[in-house]
Amino acid sequence: MTFDVYDRSLSLIRSLVPLLELLVAIDPKLADQVRRAAQNVALNCQEANRRHGKVRRNRFRWCLAEAAEVTGGLEIAVAFGYLSHAQCAEALDLADRVRAMSYRLCTTKRE
Repeated sequence: MTFDVYDRSLSLIRSLVPLLELLVAIDPKLADQVRRAAQNVALNCQEANRRHGKVRRNRFRWCLAEAAEVTGGLEIAVAFGYLSHAQCAEALDLADRVRAMSYRLCTTKRE
């Protein structure tokens, strides 16, 4: 059985690979922060899927926060002119989708 938010988080990571390759040459610290945040999105989604109650919702809150950090990192890269908005469009869309799904999962009570 697939877990859609986790699958989307992996798609987000795949979309970041070429961007991170460019970004690491310009701003390695920002590239590392975006990479770690993206990894944490997937890891927290997978962990949340195996939890129940408050712990489950908390893990999805972390997934939401980490996806927001990915978005922020990409927006900073665009603001500094490291990457173009067009280059980041797919990753930004996926991060937005993961954030929306995570929000729904962290606000829905499922025991």
